[in-house]
Amino acid sequence: MGMVFGKITVETPTSFTNSADYEIRKYPPAVAAEVTYDPSQFKGNKDGGFSLLANYIGALGNPQNAKPEKIAMTAPVITKSPGNESEKIPMTAPVVTKGDNNSMVTMQFLLPATYKTAEEAPKPLDERVVIKEEGERKYGVVKFGGVATDKVVEEKVENLKKSLERDGYKVIGQFLLARYNPPWTLPAFRTNEVMLPVE
Repeated sequence: MGMVFGKITVETPTSFTNSADYEIRKYPPAVAAEVTYDPSQFKGNKDGGFSLLANYIGALGNPQNAKPEKIAMTAPVITKSPGNESEKIPMTAPVVTKGDNNSMVTMQFLLPATYKTAEEAPKPLDERVVIKEEGERKYGVVKFGGVATDKVVEEKVENLKKSLERDGYKVIGQFLLARYNPPWTLPAFRTNEVMLPVE
């Protein structure tokens, strides 16, 4: 993923403002490749969709897209849990990953900024991979190291939500878990974030 001992060397989102307990970031519109799946299809692995997305961009060999065109890896990988209310915080695993109460998970790679629209991105050969456009977004974000276990993420999300509401921000959706390192990175060198969308 372009990291050496945890150093992030790939394109990442920018434009953020620091506060005492968190950052408020405004993300520009972007194009994403995502896959939604039941982890049981991957022997219970919540990160099972990673290989589908990595194959699409060519991170694991030949790109599995119609051009075929190798696409630069960006960070983070995002994981989302669609359907979870912000008050209920079940764990999911910038790859972005989301999952709903039926245990479906959505994992997302943001494509490099050179792709301005979904039509500009190479068409995936695997129909499970979907290309979509993300509009401008604003998030409250907390960064943390180590392994993003369910318990750690739940605690970070609860604390972030309390801090945002204390400071007058309205949380308008579910949390995202963003991870910047491949799974083989030593825990001490990992960078993770929990992100809550705000108005």
